[in-house]
Amino acid sequence: MKMIPRFAERLMAWYRLHQRDLPWRNTRDPYRIWLSEVILQQTRVAQGLAYYERFVKTYPTVHDLAKAPLEEVLRLWQGLGYYSRARNLYAAAQTISLQYGGCFPSNYEELCKLKGVGEYTAAAIASFAFDEAVAVVDGNVFRVFARLYGLYDDISLTRTKSKFKALSEGHMPPKEAAIYNQAIMEFGAVQCTPQKPLCLTCPFRDDCYAARHGKQQVLPVKTKKPVKRKRYLSYRFFLRKGKVWMQERTKKDIWRGLYEPACVEAATAAALKQQLLEHPAALQWQQAQAVTQVRHLLTHQELYIDMGIVILDGEVSLPDCLHSEGDWFAYDECDALPKPVVIAQYLEQHRHLLSS
Repeated sequence: MKMIPRFAERLMAWYRLHQRDLPWRNTRDPYRIWLSEVILQQTRVAQGLAYYERFVKTYPTVHDLAKAPLEEVLRLWQGLGYYSRARNLYAAAQTISLQYGGCFPSNYEELCKLKGVGEYTAAAIASFAFDEAVAVVDGNVFRVFARLYGLYDDISLTRTKSKFKALSEGHMPPKEAAIYNQAIMEFGAVQCTPQKPLCLTCPFRDDCYAARHGKQQVLPVKTKKPVKRKRYLSYRFFLRKGKVWMQERTKKDIWRGLYEPACVEAATAAALKQQLLEHPAALQWQQAQAVTQVRHLLTHQELYIDMGIVILDGEVSLPDCLHSEGDWFAYDECDALPKPVVIAQYLEQHRHLLSS
């Protein structure tokens, strides 16, 4: 395969002219770089920026993050999704604080040993903070090289990642790893975009296989995503003496460590309906106020949720479902708990009922 001449030089020249002004690019602090990379996984920059600034303000150092209660960290993360990222972030912060004295490992291999730090994040920290000559390979890098070189390898395969990493490192100036990696990622995010790449103004237009052959929408190649799993959930906010009953999700499933009201779940709508008919609190469930139905999409799951409020008379005995591992919280306490965003939105929308 013939390498594109002066690729890195031309790429970095483009970057100096077109780079976005983002706070994590103005630092060599591995803590802040790590925060930004974890937050931006599966998250748009526009959304992630506010979370990054919030985390940096609340936890200025890795020691501050490590000492915080996990529940507080999850609450600050609320709305970003992929809550395992927050739990791994917290675990890694404790490792860095306690075992490394607050100093990040300064090389790729050691960074990979941290909880939740994969090859991509380790390469980003190693190159951006320490200028180690290791290539960052993300969706942007796959797209840029697949289009430029006409590579039809399936990017969902591990061997393809190794191939693209070697290709990128073949172009990388050994002493400018940080700016090179930043440049190629930015080029994919701003110029060589997934849907409408700016081919007319691209500095590699004459070198690009996809531009010459009209294959921009074909490359890169990725196997089809699996069909989303459907789940059906029915929530009831039981309100008694001004307090709402909430429980923590503890199973290894979505939203682990977050709080929710009483819940009945099934794999199908019909199964959920039957479970609700047989539920010990079936009568109260049916008498709920402010019943709302929502469809909530996660990466691999499609949730069909209904929510409602059940106001219990102070003298009425509690339904059996409220004798499990849960507790009663005043509205302000409830508001401070880490929750799935769909639960948080319902709480806010019905504040007038739940805070009475």
